[in-house]
Amino acid sequence: MYPVLFSIGPLTIYSFGTLMALAALCAGWIVWLELKRYGYDPEISSTMVFAAAVGGLLGARILFILEEWSSFIRSPLDFIFSGAGFTWYGGMAGAALAVTWVVRRYGIPWLKAADISSPAVTLAYGIGRIGCHIAGDGDWGTVTDVPWAVAYTNAIIGWVHPYTGLPYPPGVRVHPTPIYEFLESLAIFGILWPLRKKGYADGKIFWIYLILSGLARFTVEFWRVNPPLASGLSEAQWFSLALIGIGSYLLYTRAQKGTARET
Repeated sequence: MYPVLFSIGPLTIYSFGTLMALAALCAGWIVWLELKRYGYDPEISSTMVFAAAVGGLLGARILFILEEWSSFIRSPLDFIFSGAGFTWYGGMAGAALAVTWVVRRYGIPWLKAADISSPAVTLAYGIGRIGCHIAGDGDWGTVTDVPWAVAYTNAIIGWVHPYTGLPYPPGVRVHPTPIYEFLESLAIFGILWPLRKKGYADGKIFWIYLILSGLARFTVEFWRVNPPLASGLSEAQWFSLALIGIGSYLLYTRAQKGTARET
């Protein structure tokens, strides 16, 4: 893998940071287009993306620290200043809180902002996973002999199991789950993008996003190396089930209310 793309004197360009920047630019562009289409100031997009980036990084790191609290207590500086160690659902919560503050400040209805952001978040997540793949930050899957398996040599966190800390055998090949998630993200984006012009009530695209993203993460976890939390399911799978349940419930109840108003 290539955690460092290149260096020029004291300047080092990291692959993960580069892909994160690209993800932010793509998300900002999509939000810009949608804000303009809805008649809002499109320049707000940069503020929304910046807030999402800061809130997302903080939320992802905080949840990771809580998950690894005993290790954090033993060596807090290693966790705080490490380039690895983020939990997606913590990032999602942190970004949502930060963006909520921005959209309320500019008078954009929350559900409308959520609909606007859903395709952007989907695409940015997929691009970010490419960064995980190139840097080798521990998001890989279980050992396999499928033709597309990858050996994450020179990985950013070291060629060890990210949870047990045990070294893998030399040259072991695993499921490239970041690539799986990238492809899932492209598929979800392909579904959400045309839906935005269907004239749905505010929130519907967001509820669909919750369901699809939850299903995608729940599925890919069967090939990830995350340990089970309860009933054979990982923590991420339980979070995914919660998102699927919330999205399904709101999608159904809002549809029922719409039907009742029409009758």
